[in-house]
Amino acid sequence: MAQPVQTFILGVSGSIAAYKSPLVLRAIHKAGMDVHVVMSPSATEFVTPLVLANLSRHAVAVNMFDENVQRGGSWHIDLARAAHAMLIAPASAKTIASLAHGITDTPVSCVALALPESVPLFIAPAMDTEMWEHPVTQHNVNILRSRGVHVLWPVTGELASGSVGMGRMQEPDDIVASVLRTLRGSTRAATSDDPITEAAERTSSPLQDALDHDAWSAEFMLSVLKGSAPDARPLSGRTVLITAGPTRERIDDVRFLSNYSSGKMGFAMAEEAAAQGARVILVSGPVDLPTPANVERTDVESAEQMRDVVMRHASHYDVAILAAAVADFAPAKAVNGKIKKEDVGASPVIDLVRTPDVLASLGAVKKDGQFLVGFALESVNGLENGRKKLLAKNCDMVVVNSAASEQPAMGGDTNEIAILRRTSDSPISVPRSSKRDCARIILAAITAASSPTDITA
Repeated sequence: MAQPVQTFILGVSGSIAAYKSPLVLRAIHKAGMDVHVVMSPSATEFVTPLVLANLSRHAVAVNMFDENVQRGGSWHIDLARAAHAMLIAPASAKTIASLAHGITDTPVSCVALALPESVPLFIAPAMDTEMWEHPVTQHNVNILRSRGVHVLWPVTGELASGSVGMGRMQEPDDIVASVLRTLRGSTRAATSDDPITEAAERTSSPLQDALDHDAWSAEFMLSVLKGSAPDARPLSGRTVLITAGPTRERIDDVRFLSNYSSGKMGFAMAEEAAAQGARVILVSGPVDLPTPANVERTDVESAEQMRDVVMRHASHYDVAILAAAVADFAPAKAVNGKIKKEDVGASPVIDLVRTPDVLASLGAVKKDGQFLVGFALESVNGLENGRKKLLAKNCDMVVVNSAASEQPAMGGDTNEIAILRRTSDSPISVPRSSKRDCARIILAAITAASSPTDITA
């Protein structure tokens, strides 16, 4: 027996992130919900009601007295009573303040205030860092949380102002996934035959569903809303060269010098760059990691091999990110076969020589228009040493991480970094985050510094 369709309200307020609201609507709709949209007047500056009306198949409320949404009187009360959940994405600082203090100045805040107590309300804030971190905004958010409102915390990334920091709205699919998980765990969605539970547990859609929703694709929607080319991803059309992992320097046929690098940071950079539309060339030392989708990978072993492969691409990259932990020293002469311990005595001596400096080699031939990023693993004076490396190796940016941390960068799944830029004396400090999140922030900083700023708050 078919289950009744759940009514879901999507509120859109006046933030630049409103251009993503069709993608939020798409994800909710794909979960089997009947979506009704309410907008603040300022939101219409970023996305048109016509687009959301066409996608939701319902009139969009922008004005409380709009004849298109009137249904015999108090439409906002009727809609609120019929709803199973409401999400405001994006939620601007003004909308958050209105909700906290009961100001019904737009259809968004009016419908939210009319929700029965049993109907969950979710907000996905989006604003610049200073506005998000302002004590007034944090006070208003805490008021809403104390009333049971679910806050989908913003993330760190590139903002509409061109800076990188906390305040960027989560991605549409992540927002809707969080909403569905919460609804699935609530008392009103706890039964196995509830449509929300079914939607939250759905892992794939049939082919026909994919065909039916093809017009909803992110590239199409962003191109319509932003007037850009069909592929509006930040790194579309650019070639990104990335190195990852350790190198191994042979002592003999069974031994080598190396380090603890897992390659996870470089591979996260490659995966994220490919997701942002770049052609990615990944040069990796010996690691046990799968090749990310849509990435061209070349495996090497020694620093010399890595240098040779990287230099073959020196003339045709747009962005180079050298995240590999290249061994600084190699045996002056590798031994064929296996060195027998009885042949070298109790204190064997291995003569070492410097390995090729891959970053310096690439920096020496960097052309105008190319953007070079180095990594610096430091145990002391990280920012000072990173700044020296930035200048000495002709980099545009250096990412500094610490070898002295209780959770060292090498081998782990998280990182704590500082991004140094040639164009600014102020570092971008990123608290401990997943390496994928670090990759997103680094790429956002690169995009902001190497091309005209894209409005992506």
